[in-house]
Amino acid sequence: MDFFISKDGLTRATPEETKITMLTAKPRSDGKRVLVNMQITPFQKRPSLEVKLINARDEEVASTNILETLGFKLEFTMHVRGEIHNPHTLIAKLYYLEGPVAEPYIISLDVVPSSEPDKENFPE
Repeated sequence: MDFFISKDGLTRATPEETKITMLTAKPRSDGKRVLVNMQITPFQKRPSLEVKLINARDEEVASTNILETLGFKLEFTMHVRGEIHNPHTLIAKLYYLEGPVAEPYIISLDVVPSSEPDKENFPE
């Protein structure tokens, strides 16, 4: 088992106790990207993550896998393929290559293109 020596004072969870504690998704103004923020409990052993974005037609339009993450606060962009069919479902699963699998964390969102510029990521 990979155990971290914690100098930050955080209590580290065992694989059975490690879970996703927060998941948010913010569609970008172009309607082709979704900014995902995720937090997981501080861990003793590095978990892996599988994240999928499913449209209203039950088609997978974006996915990513993060193997044995080093951090417990993650931010990444998912690129949406194909036509937009709302609502979308974001499903995040935390698992260990050899070990327990946590219950998936699921949220719903609408991906809506906007004519407004994306000033949050591209300020003038």
